[in-house]
Amino acid sequence: MDAAGETPVGTLPGEENPEMDLSHRLSKRELTLLYEEVLYTILHRLGKPEHHHVVDSQELYAYVQKAFGMDEEEHSVIMQQVKELESPIFCLKATVKEAKGILGKDVSGFSDPYCLLGIKTKSQELANPDHKKRMKAVVKDLIPEDQIHRTQVISQTLSPVWDETFILEFEDMETASFHLDMWDSDVVESVRHKLGELTDLHGLKRIFKDARKDKGQDDFLGNVVLHLKDLHCWNDRWYQLEPQTETYPNRGQCHLQFLLTHKKRATTSSRTQPSYIVHRHLLQQLVSYEILQHQAGSIAWDGELSRHASTVLYLHATQKDLSDFHQVIVRWLAYSKLYQSLEFNSNCLLHQITSIEYQWVQERLRPEQKAEVAESFQSLLTYGVSLIRRYRIIFPLSVPRSTERLQSLLRVLVQMCKMKAFHELCTPSPNLPHMVSTALKSMEENGKALSRLLLEVLGDLQQCQKIWNRFFISTLKLNLFSIAYLELERLVAEHVQEQLREVNSSMSKPTAESLFQLYMNLQELYRMKDFLPKRDGPLALNNFHQWFKEGVPQWLQKAYTIALERAQRAVQMDQLTPFGEHNKHSTSTVDLSTCYAQIVKTWQQLNWPDPEEAFMIMVKLVEDMCRIALMYCRLIKGRAEALSLHKQNEGEEANRLCIVVNNIKQLRLLILKLPSQLDWVQLEQLTAAVIDRQQIQHTLHNQLDSTISCLDHEVQEVVQTLATKLEKGIARHIQELSSSNDTREAEDSVIPLMKFLESELQYLNEHLVQENFKSLLTLLWHHTLAVLSAAMGQQVPSAQCYKKLHCALKSLELCFHAEGCGLPLEMLHTAAFQSLETRLDLCSATSRKLIQKYFSNRIQQQLDASSEKYGAVTIKALYCPSEQKLHVEVLNAVNLIPLDSNGSSDPFVQLTLEPRHEFPEVVARATQCKRNELHPLFDEAFDFLIPAEKCLQEGACLLLTVFDYDMLGANDLEGEAFFPLCHLPGLNTDEGPADAGRVPQTRLPLTHPKPTGDEILQLLESRKADKEAQAFVKLRKQRAKQSKETE
Repeated sequence: MDAAGETPVGTLPGEENPEMDLSHRLSKRELTLLYEEVLYTILHRLGKPEHHHVVDSQELYAYVQKAFGMDEEEHSVIMQQVKELESPIFCLKATVKEAKGILGKDVSGFSDPYCLLGIKTKSQELANPDHKKRMKAVVKDLIPEDQIHRTQVISQTLSPVWDETFILEFEDMETASFHLDMWDSDVVESVRHKLGELTDLHGLKRIFKDARKDKGQDDFLGNVVLHLKDLHCWNDRWYQLEPQTETYPNRGQCHLQFLLTHKKRATTSSRTQPSYIVHRHLLQQLVSYEILQHQAGSIAWDGELSRHASTVLYLHATQKDLSDFHQVIVRWLAYSKLYQSLEFNSNCLLHQITSIEYQWVQERLRPEQKAEVAESFQSLLTYGVSLIRRYRIIFPLSVPRSTERLQSLLRVLVQMCKMKAFHELCTPSPNLPHMVSTALKSMEENGKALSRLLLEVLGDLQQCQKIWNRFFISTLKLNLFSIAYLELERLVAEHVQEQLREVNSSMSKPTAESLFQLYMNLQELYRMKDFLPKRDGPLALNNFHQWFKEGVPQWLQKAYTIALERAQRAVQMDQLTPFGEHNKHSTSTVDLSTCYAQIVKTWQQLNWPDPEEAFMIMVKLVEDMCRIALMYCRLIKGRAEALSLHKQNEGEEANRLCIVVNNIKQLRLLILKLPSQLDWVQLEQLTAAVIDRQQIQHTLHNQLDSTISCLDHEVQEVVQTLATKLEKGIARHIQELSSSNDTREAEDSVIPLMKFLESELQYLNEHLVQENFKSLLTLLWHHTLAVLSAAMGQQVPSAQCYKKLHCALKSLELCFHAEGCGLPLEMLHTAAFQSLETRLDLCSATSRKLIQKYFSNRIQQQLDASSEKYGAVTIKALYCPSEQKLHVEVLNAVNLIPLDSNGSSDPFVQLTLEPRHEFPEVVARATQCKRNELHPLFDEAFDFLIPAEKCLQEGACLLLTVFDYDMLGANDLEGEAFFPLCHLPGLNTDEGPADAGRVPQTRLPLTHPKPTGDEILQLLESRKADKEAQAFVKLRKQRAKQSKETE
């Protein structure tokens, strides 16, 4: 039995404890009526489902059918009856809470606001088909006058508070819409009176404006229009006031609260019983089912309702318009009664006690309700004390977690007796400590008395060993200490065992804590055996630790509780500022270190000799310290948020986040030190005979690794928050950079971005430890690359814009590397960076530069080509520096593809120097055409006058295009080859003039261009205003059309 509706262990299954309260059980008639009520609730469901609720009504029907134990026939009959019942009146309970930031329409600069509200139906909607106009229409033009509700007029304010509630009825959820208009109430005033209220020129303008409108006409302030189908069952939020025109688009906000409810429900339960009683019966039925479901799976119910149960109860409470306070009371009445008959964790009652204490208002309960609550308190108190009276039976130590169950019950009773509601309704209030003192006091005092006895024995033995013993040894050769120790040790062992036999029958928390000092004293007494001479037989205190076995969980729990509370207090006091001049952590990390040191000390004090049990103790201690670590992360982040709410300063907020990250990193170091501080190596040696080393690894190390992983995740989250704050600024500067049309140099344009980064990163570097700072840089770097990529995609093609972005990328690279103090280059040069850099390098280049890159790429493809599937052409080429002449001999072509219908071709070779803008005066040359040849022999020579430096330009090449001559149409492409001019023999003047006879032949495989997908050609094509670029693309496209290559 896990915890807490404490059924006596001796009770057989199926037997009922005579002290159980079974009044929650319903008769068959009551159950049927309640089933009708819940089916009616699901059938007439209102509102958009909450994200954590069940959407499908069929799932809810199936759930309640199981929860009520209805068979298919019973369900069908009752369902049919429910469908035949009259539908309820659907209502929108609308509360107009307040408004803020509304327009000032009066001369004084204020307004006298009031609201008109109502629900527009479908029939009213059809009367005005203009949707846009309809949404901005005023309530009185849309809704019949008798269905319009009006709030009070709040005089002279821009932040009115109404807090008025209206019940608005409607028929069809899908088509109905809620409309609220806010007006400024105007009464007729004399001009003299208005002039007396003048404060500025705006007031004078308002007087002239008022003079143009009808006397007493109210001014429109704004409206809110909502479709009911978009509302949840309960809504509470601020809504923007919308204008009729665009003159004043910002008209403030209105705080509205909505609840979708029913009126005149046709079920028998709704017509004959109070809402809270029906809801209580429904809650008890569903909770009983949930508990039994958990018991069937041998799992203790922890008080958490399933999604299905939560959905049904939520729908019923909202449809019945049950207030939060009454829902809390209902839950207490149901849970406290169920606790007395079903097994579930008594901690579930603590939440209900807290809720009642927080919301307690006695005047909101009717007399019969007060009586019910008072009876529930008395009933639970009586039941709880009866369990405590029989604690040996109800909480036997042979059953796991018995002491925890008892502790939980006591906590519930204590908290209940402290409640305001308890003191106001239960007079005179019972004295709980007096009721249970008999069960606790004597055992606790026994533990203290035993500790005092041991201290006296220890003192006497220490004097005997240090002083008296040497006299007896020197004179009588008699070891007085040995005689005294053996006798006292035996007497102490017998007495302590006798006392602990009574205590162990029920080890309460105070008793267990009082026995810790006794255990420590016995340890010291047992260690004094080292002063004994050698003797035969065991001591009476051998294995004395087993006498305290039942108290160890309490000792560990106390150590955990003290550490937890100290850590919580430390966080509450922490102002999240560095506690030392050279420190980047705050004060709470010092307290946390002390907490861990105390737990380590507890382990050392226990010094538990049993290996297997020592291992289990270690597991518990590590688990507790890991829980404290995760709790600390949650609390310290919450503390930072709380301080930021009180102190609205972005710089201080960022500093606090830095401290949070550093604190968690410091906590991570504390966790990593635990294996050495707790001496896991010695533990492994001690347990080697009984526990496999892999089990220790799996249990302890994995627990630690899991916590470290969670801490790393927490650090990453906070670093991500810091990064997000910076990311907005980076994105803003990059957007401004990319969208600006200034003609400044790219280096000057990136200065604002770099100044921003320098300032922010310097600040963060000063406040973050280095590891966290580099994590932040990594996140920012990835984000910055993404922003640059996005900015690049938004650009209208412009080399200048791309040049700015390229300059920004290189500057950011230097900034994030920071001469080796930032991120290493291998982390900066990611695939995304290299892709972006390549892309920006291309996009920022001039059209001529792109054309040169295109030919450089084709030259590289030529050099990489190994296949001659289109044939090959053989040439000899050399350069004569003295004449500045390029001499080319076209020797032959081989293995050409047949392009004519006769299976042959009529090839000739065209020679051009590329790029054309580098050789504008050099005309294309061509060989003779060879008829019906696939292996033509040309043996023709050509000379081109060109400067040597032109041959060394990027992309400079001799383009040899082999065509098949066509008399009637365009010549067909056989293939093209690119010979790089930088490789010309004779070009290097250091080598001397080349000998034409010794120039080797060059065989160039013919290639075909790819039909589409060349990035450079796409870029050139996008530059519509560049004629040179367009002409080049047109020529290459013509070649691509003739290409035999596929995609």
